[in-house]
Amino acid sequence: MRRSSVLTMAAVSCFLCGISAIYLDSHRSLALAAQEQNAKPTTPSATVQPIATVAGSGSAPAQLIPASATVPATAKPADLNSLPRTPSTSTEIYTTRRGDTLPAIAHHYLQQTAYLTSSELCQAIRAANDLGSSNILKSGQPITIPGILPAPIVEHTVPVPKDFEVRAIYLTGVMAASDHGIRIIKRWREVGGNAVVFDIKDSDGSVNIPFEHPLLGEHKVYIHNLPKFVHFVHEQNMHAIARIAIFRDQRLVTEHPELAVESRKSRAPWRENGKLVWTDSSNPNVQDYNLALAKFVAQSGADEIQFDYVRFPAEGDQKDARFLFQTGHPQWQRSDVITDFLRKAYAQLHPTGVLFSLDVFGVMAWQRPVDLSHTGQDIVNMAKYCDVLSPMIYPSHFFGMDNIPHPGDAPEHFIGESMERFETITKGSGVTIRPWLQAFHWRTKTYSPEYIKIQVATARGKGGIGFLFWNAANDYSKPYAAMPEMRAENLKEGSKEAKYFRGDELPGTTVRAALTPNN
Repeated sequence: MRRSSVLTMAAVSCFLCGISAIYLDSHRSLALAAQEQNAKPTTPSATVQPIATVAGSGSAPAQLIPASATVPATAKPADLNSLPRTPSTSTEIYTTRRGDTLPAIAHHYLQQTAYLTSSELCQAIRAANDLGSSNILKSGQPITIPGILPAPIVEHTVPVPKDFEVRAIYLTGVMAASDHGIRIIKRWREVGGNAVVFDIKDSDGSVNIPFEHPLLGEHKVYIHNLPKFVHFVHEQNMHAIARIAIFRDQRLVTEHPELAVESRKSRAPWRENGKLVWTDSSNPNVQDYNLALAKFVAQSGADEIQFDYVRFPAEGDQKDARFLFQTGHPQWQRSDVITDFLRKAYAQLHPTGVLFSLDVFGVMAWQRPVDLSHTGQDIVNMAKYCDVLSPMIYPSHFFGMDNIPHPGDAPEHFIGESMERFETITKGSGVTIRPWLQAFHWRTKTYSPEYIKIQVATARGKGGIGFLFWNAANDYSKPYAAMPEMRAENLKEGSKEAKYFRGDELPGTTVRAALTPNN
């Protein structure tokens, strides 16, 4: 839901961090358009079968032995501190053969261990075997592989009330699965964050997790083990929010053009300003695909499912766009399609125990007929079928509104005005308003830790509960600096209410994973 006119910032993000500009595109306002405790090793279950070798090596079978008997005397306790806590782990002995490298061995064993990344496992193998810095190993060398799980991790949702005060940052799927992403999550926790939003499916249609569906087929996977990743988030005592971009899906319409919006003129897939990116929101196959993905993620242990792009295209030749509902339900408006879809989504997801949240355009608070007719985002009706509404109220995206020439430098005004309007139009619905706030410097000369603090204080003062920070490049240097300051200033002398946030936390750190045999 982030509009195309922010491509300048997105391009810079790509250059500096290798992040695709599409991530920023998703969180743009309609105003632009119209816009990882050591594990306690135990003797492994007798039912565990060790893998024989690294794929294709042909060496002697690996041996499965208790971890407590394999840590060399030279290894310091801190060497294994990166091992996530799990109810039971063990080690295997792998005998190397000619040509083996440490990264290749780590890559092969990763999915069988409690480690999140190959580099993490590499470091643990070095510590457990007192290896030097070289990645090349001698043939016939016995190598201890630590952190072996007897069975896959099965993670479960940690339920929280819908008004749980989330303090979150956003990570792309690529970043979330990386060592840097893990460091970002840990750093955010250190400064006072309690949640992370991570991409499951982004607005280009890329799905970042292993997921099988007739409409998906083979795809590039970054988060190779979702339950393990969510377990890591839970180990940080953080709330895991899985973001799924719904109806803007370039991959789906490219591979299945019959699922795209249709052009009335050409009967070919309709394009938004020349781009083939939109599925038909009213197509049952499109809806079912997205709901199947969401339910899979919920069953993998995520605590909250967040839908983005829950709307129709807002740009391009609207009169040329034809949708299935216009034949099956000619009396319906676009808002009826969105409301009906959310009714089904809420009914299917809520019984799993996850929270259900929706990203919506910030400008929808103004209730302009043209915005409603294009997007189908009827906030009053959408509030009935979700727990949390997250309006994208980035100040810089409100240009041309309220006669303020530089809206990016007026965060107090636009955050305040937006929140007041959303609170008014959702009054009585019971929905929680948790806004997306600006954590990037686009179109503002005043972006700073103070800028972050103004947004948070204003949103809370106007009824917001918690907040989400968006940065396409996942650069949270300013929020990192602002959070400790907000924590220190939260309760000033004589104040009975926190200025920035209540400081909600999940129940104490506990091991929530269950290790169960493969079925």
